[in-house]
Amino acid sequence: MSLKGGCLCRGVTYEADRLDAPPMHCHCITCRKAHGSAYTTTARVLRDAFRFTSGADLLRAYESCPGKLRQFCARCGTHLFAEFPDRPYVILRIATLDDDPEMRPAFHIWTSHDVPWLDPDCPSFPEWQPGR
Repeated sequence: MSLKGGCLCRGVTYEADRLDAPPMHCHCITCRKAHGSAYTTTARVLRDAFRFTSGADLLRAYESCPGKLRQFCARCGTHLFAEFPDRPYVILRIATLDDDPEMRPAFHIWTSHDVPWLDPDCPSFPEWQPGR
């Protein structure tokens, strides 16, 4: 079973045969800035198990640190994956999957970069908060 995913505008879509490592949550400042979020969840996928099904021509890259390219959709800005071109895997952004990868994150990294407003005890609701 392949995992399908893509960007917000659906201009770029992909398939991954599997995740090749358990997902992890990265809290580093670079991931926070790239995703506009407190952390991002990623997993390695071997290149031979990853392919674009549409829109590869819409991909643009930003080199966020030496040798690391963050690939995003030029139309909607969705950050889909990162890569070191000389390595045998891509670093997939799990939130861009349409399917449940059936693997749960194994750990958090770079928690030394956590923001003070990240509050795990904050109330949560299945949809909008009551009264909205």
